[in-house]
Amino acid sequence: MMRRARPALLIIVVAIAVAAGLVWIAMRSDQSALPEEESTAEAIMLSQSGEALGTVTLDQRPDHLLFAIDVQGLSPGGHAVVVHAVGACAPDFSAAGGHFSPGETRRGFVHPNWKRDDVYGVHSGDLPNIYAHADGSARADFITNGLTLQAGKLHSLFDVDGSSVLIYADPQGYGERETTGSPVACGVIQPS
Repeated sequence: MMRRARPALLIIVVAIAVAAGLVWIAMRSDQSALPEEESTAEAIMLSQSGEALGTVTLDQRPDHLLFAIDVQGLSPGGHAVVVHAVGACAPDFSAAGGHFSPGETRRGFVHPNWKRDDVYGVHSGDLPNIYAHADGSARADFITNGLTLQAGKLHSLFDVDGSSVLIYADPQGYGERETTGSPVACGVIQPS
């Protein structure tokens, strides 16, 4: 009886060792999917008078970038949120440049033929609207796979001149020629 138990015990020990090895390999492959550069970033949102209005926090995930917006001091209602091509806000937010769009795609989410390609795709910097409560506070989370914190990638927010986030007075209608009013807040995206 003892002789039969030893081979069964050996099989169990080998099976446990193989399972542990597979778990270790799976954990290592998940880690290799994480970005090599900074995995989080933050933009301190300032009004044109320099008053701190809150933060936009960015968290790089393997297949998308998570935006978390927490701001105060806005007028009640909808506000466009747009990533701009330059990491600068002073003196009047014009230093932030145009919308972040490395592929030179068209502005907005909606186009006549509704195609999502290099010619008719959306600006990577066009993000969903946020909505401020009656007290002027707004909190929103959303994801995008059109932007990244990984340096060296085409849609990296950490390119040679950086990037910034602007919040506008009005919401965007998600069309190509929509106006969003003037920017009311700007923050330079910085590694955190």
